Amino acid sequence: SFLVGRRGTVLAAPSVTIVDDPLLRGGLGSRPFDGEGLPSRRTVLVDQGVLASYLLDTYSARKLGLEATGHAAREGGGGVTVGFTNLYLEPGPHTPDEIIRSVERGLYVTELIGFGVNFVTGDYSRGAVGHWIEGGELAHPVEEITIAGNLDRMLRDVEMIGCDLQLRDQSAAPTLRIARMTVGGQ
Repeated sequence: SFLVGRRGTVLAAPSVTIVDDPLLRGGLGSRPFDGEGLPSRRTVLVDQGVLASYLLDTYSARKLGLEATGHAAREGGGGVTVGFTNLYLEPGPHTPDEIIRSVERGLYVTELIGFGVNFVTGDYSRGAVGHWIEGGELAHPVEEITIAGNLDRMLRDVEMIGCDLQLRDQSAAPTLRIARMTVGGQ
Protein backbone atom coordinates (compact mmCIF):
# COMPACT_ATOMS: atom_id res chain seq x y z
CA SER A 1 0.00 0.00 0.00
CA PHE A 2 1.14 3.55 -0.69
CA LEU A 3 0.31 4.30 2.97
CA VAL A 4 2.71 1.81 4.60
CA GLY A 5 5.15 3.54 6.94
CA ARG A 6 3.37 6.89 6.71
CA ARG A 7 1.37 6.82 9.95
CA GLY A 8 1.80 10.15 11.75
CA THR A 9 2.61 12.06 8.55
CA VAL A 10 0.55 14.66 6.71
CA LEU A 11 -1.51 12.89 4.06
CA ALA A 12 -4.32 15.35 3.34
CA ALA A 13 -5.46 18.94 3.73
CA PRO A 14 -5.91 19.93 7.40
CA SER A 15 -9.70 20.03 6.95
CA VAL A 16 -9.84 16.30 6.09
CA THR A 17 -10.85 13.74 8.73
CA ILE A 18 -11.73 10.21 7.59
CA VAL A 19 -13.41 7.72 9.94
CA ASP A 20 -14.54 4.10 9.83
CA ASP A 21 -17.25 3.48 12.41
CA PRO A 22 -18.63 -0.07 12.73
CA LEU A 23 -20.73 1.06 15.71
CA LEU A 24 -22.59 3.79 13.78
CA ARG A 25 -26.27 3.50 14.69
CA GLY A 26 -28.22 2.44 11.59
CA GLY A 27 -25.10 2.17 9.42
CA LEU A 28 -25.23 -0.44 6.64
CA GLY A 29 -21.88 -1.89 7.74
CA SER A 30 -22.47 -1.68 11.49
CA ARG A 31 -21.53 -4.73 13.57
CA PRO A 32 -20.54 -5.36 17.19
CA PHE A 33 -17.69 -7.77 16.29
CA ASP A 34 -15.38 -8.24 13.32
CA GLY A 35 -14.76 -11.42 11.31
CA GLU A 36 -12.27 -12.68 13.91
CA GLY A 37 -14.58 -12.08 16.87
CA LEU A 38 -12.78 -8.94 18.08
CA PRO A 39 -14.95 -6.07 19.33
CA SER A 40 -15.56 -3.43 16.68
CA ARG A 41 -14.49 0.14 17.39
CA ARG A 42 -14.55 3.53 15.71
CA THR A 43 -11.21 4.19 14.00
CA VAL A 44 -10.04 7.62 12.86
CA LEU A 45 -7.90 6.95 9.79
CA VAL A 46 -7.02 10.53 8.87
CA ASP A 47 -7.21 13.13 11.64
CA GLN A 48 -7.13 16.74 10.42
CA GLY A 49 -4.94 15.73 7.50
CA VAL A 50 -2.59 13.40 9.40
CA LEU A 51 -2.63 9.64 8.74
CA ALA A 52 -3.58 8.39 12.21
CA SER A 53 -4.34 4.69 11.77
CA TYR A 54 -4.90 1.81 9.39
CA LEU A 55 -7.73 -0.71 9.24
CA LEU A 56 -6.18 -3.91 10.61
CA ASP A 57 -7.07 -7.53 11.25
CA THR A 58 -4.85 -9.56 13.61
CA TYR A 59 -2.55 -10.79 10.81
CA SER A 60 -1.81 -7.36 9.31
CA ALA A 61 -1.53 -5.81 12.78
CA ARG A 62 1.03 -8.42 13.81
CA LYS A 63 2.98 -7.86 10.58
CA LEU A 64 3.13 -4.11 11.22
CA GLY A 65 3.75 -4.41 14.96
CA LEU A 66 0.46 -2.65 15.71
CA GLU A 67 -2.81 -3.49 17.45
CA ALA A 68 -5.76 -4.93 15.49
CA THR A 69 -8.56 -2.41 14.99
CA GLY A 70 -11.43 -4.89 14.72
CA HIS A 71 -11.72 -4.68 10.93
CA ALA A 72 -11.40 -8.33 9.89
CA ALA A 73 -14.02 -9.35 7.34
CA ARG A 74 -14.99 -12.82 6.17
CA GLU A 75 -16.03 -13.55 2.63
CA GLY A 76 -18.20 -16.43 1.42
CA GLY A 77 -15.31 -18.93 1.40
CA GLY A 78 -14.42 -18.19 5.00
CA GLY A 79 -11.11 -16.41 4.32
CA VAL A 80 -10.28 -13.35 6.39
CA THR A 81 -9.53 -9.99 4.77
CA VAL A 82 -9.42 -6.43 6.04
CA GLY A 83 -12.56 -4.46 5.30
CA PHE A 84 -14.22 -1.17 6.11
CA THR A 85 -17.68 -0.94 7.65
CA ASN A 86 -19.07 2.62 7.59
CA LEU A 87 -16.28 4.69 6.02
CA TYR A 88 -16.83 8.42 5.63
CA LEU A 89 -15.14 11.79 5.34
CA GLU A 90 -16.45 14.06 8.09
CA PRO A 91 -18.58 16.97 6.87
CA GLY A 92 -17.34 20.54 6.75
CA PRO A 93 -19.00 23.97 6.96
CA HIS A 94 -19.89 24.70 3.31
CA THR A 95 -23.14 24.11 1.44
CA PRO A 96 -22.92 22.44 -1.98
CA ASP A 97 -24.17 25.72 -3.52
CA GLU A 98 -21.30 27.65 -1.88
CA ILE A 99 -18.82 25.15 -3.27
CA ILE A 100 -20.28 25.29 -6.79
CA ARG A 101 -20.35 29.13 -6.73
CA SER A 102 -16.65 29.15 -5.76
CA VAL A 103 -15.63 27.28 -8.95
CA GLU A 104 -14.93 29.39 -12.04
CA ARG A 105 -14.49 26.41 -14.38
CA GLY A 106 -14.66 22.78 -13.35
CA LEU A 107 -16.56 19.54 -12.97
CA TYR A 108 -19.22 18.64 -10.41
CA VAL A 109 -19.12 14.84 -10.19
CA THR A 110 -22.41 13.23 -9.19
CA GLU A 111 -21.61 9.58 -9.89
CA LEU A 112 -18.52 7.40 -10.19
CA ILE A 113 -18.48 4.33 -12.42
CA GLY A 114 -16.29 1.24 -12.10
CA PHE A 115 -13.34 0.67 -9.83
CA GLY A 116 -9.89 1.73 -10.95
CA VAL A 117 -7.66 2.32 -7.94
CA ASN A 118 -4.10 1.02 -7.61
CA PHE A 119 -3.57 0.70 -3.85
CA VAL A 120 0.19 0.22 -4.29
CA THR A 121 0.72 3.61 -5.95
CA GLY A 122 -2.48 5.48 -5.06
CA ASP A 123 -3.23 6.14 -8.75
CA TYR A 124 -6.88 6.06 -9.82
CA SER A 125 -8.91 6.30 -13.01
CA ARG A 126 -12.70 6.16 -12.84
CA GLY A 127 -15.61 6.78 -15.12
CA ALA A 128 -17.76 9.70 -14.01
CA VAL A 129 -21.03 11.51 -14.64
CA GLY A 130 -21.89 15.03 -13.52
CA HIS A 131 -22.26 18.66 -14.55
CA TRP A 132 -19.80 21.12 -16.05
CA ILE A 133 -19.39 24.32 -14.00
CA GLU A 134 -18.86 27.71 -15.68
CA GLY A 135 -18.76 30.96 -13.73
CA GLY A 136 -19.92 29.34 -10.51
CA GLU A 137 -23.02 27.79 -12.09
CA LEU A 138 -23.94 24.34 -13.37
CA ALA A 139 -23.71 24.83 -17.15
CA HIS A 140 -24.62 21.44 -18.65
CA PRO A 141 -24.60 17.72 -17.86
CA VAL A 142 -21.58 15.60 -18.80
CA GLU A 143 -21.26 11.84 -19.12
CA GLU A 144 -18.85 9.24 -20.46
CA ILE A 145 -15.86 11.03 -18.97
CA THR A 146 -12.90 9.75 -17.00
CA ILE A 147 -11.32 11.36 -13.97
CA ALA A 148 -7.80 10.37 -13.02
CA GLY A 149 -5.07 11.29 -10.58
CA ASN A 150 -3.36 10.16 -7.42
CA LEU A 151 -5.06 9.77 -4.03
CA ASP A 152 -2.12 11.46 -2.30
CA ARG A 153 -2.45 14.60 -4.40
CA MET A 154 -6.25 14.55 -4.36
CA LEU A 155 -6.39 14.45 -0.54
CA ARG A 156 -3.86 17.29 -0.25
CA ASP A 157 -5.81 19.32 -2.83
CA VAL A 158 -9.12 19.35 -0.92
CA GLU A 159 -10.01 23.05 -0.65
CA MET A 160 -13.60 22.97 0.64
CA ILE A 161 -15.76 20.34 2.36
CA GLY A 162 -19.54 20.35 2.25
CA CYS A 163 -21.99 19.95 5.11
CA ASP A 164 -24.12 17.50 3.09
CA LEU A 165 -22.80 14.09 4.19
CA GLN A 166 -25.43 11.38 3.65
CA LEU A 167 -24.62 7.84 4.75
CA ARG A 168 -26.60 5.86 2.16
CA ASP A 169 -23.96 3.19 1.64
CA GLN A 170 -20.97 1.75 3.50
CA SER A 171 -18.76 4.60 2.23
CA ALA A 172 -19.66 8.25 1.81
CA ALA A 173 -18.31 11.77 1.53
CA PRO A 174 -19.91 15.19 1.41
CA THR A 175 -19.45 17.53 -1.56
CA LEU A 176 -15.76 18.39 -1.97
CA ARG A 177 -13.87 21.05 -3.90
CA ILE A 178 -10.59 19.61 -5.15
CA ALA A 179 -8.05 22.01 -6.66
CA ARG A 180 -7.06 19.89 -9.67
CA MET A 181 -7.78 16.58 -11.30
CA THR A 182 -7.33 15.14 -14.78
CA VAL A 183 -10.59 14.96 -16.75
CA GLY A 184 -10.84 13.16 -20.08
CA GLY A 185 -13.66 12.70 -22.57
CA GLN A 186 -15.44 14.47 -25.39
